[in-house]
Amino acid sequence: MQNKVVLWDLICYLIFPLVIWNVLNDRIDEYYAMLISTAPGIIYSIVRFIEYKRVNFFGLFMIGTLMVGTLVDVLSGSALQMMWNNVYYSLGLAAFFLVTNFINKPTSLLFALDFTEMQGYDRQMLKESYYQPKILLVFKLITYGFVIQSLLKAGIDGWLILQHGVDAYGKSIITKRVITGSMGLICMYGFFHISKMLKNQQESKTVTPN
Repeated sequence: MQNKVVLWDLICYLIFPLVIWNVLNDRIDEYYAMLISTAPGIIYSIVRFIEYKRVNFFGLFMIGTLMVGTLVDVLSGSALQMMWNNVYYSLGLAAFFLVTNFINKPTSLLFALDFTEMQGYDRQMLKESYYQPKILLVFKLITYGFVIQSLLKAGIDGWLILQHGVDAYGKSIITKRVITGSMGLICMYGFFHISKMLKNQQESKTVTPN
């Protein structure tokens, strides 16, 4: 199942946008070519949201970022401005992730609560486990990973725009997927480490003294 998700992510967020951009770039206005190239990702995100069949933090985050991102693209008015607005949008996301850490509600922890609750676990019991100091620290580190990911996207996109202008759009699509994939692997290791910590705690509780 996870492999299918990764495959569809690549198809809808990387392959389709690149193909559409390269096909339409020389045929219609660059701005409209960019807008059309975002359509597969938007449709795929909506389908993913519907599949979860539950309004929780992850669902609201998913549909919220989709709506804001789409609005930013549509209101940009030109291809170059659309690219710069996406740089600002990435910076805004980085700020959002930072705030969730500062108020002690790391985005990664809220995501984990939603996913584990959907698997049938009690949310309140999970919160008690997740808010243990050492585990909370790992969740915050994962969320800082989200911050770094957004900053890298903004920084590299900004540099590409300054170097290549609108022609940087295709390169931007590729670099975003590389950054997302790389940081995703690091964050997955963080979640795996948390799972291991909780498992070790559970095993230590079940061990009876000699």
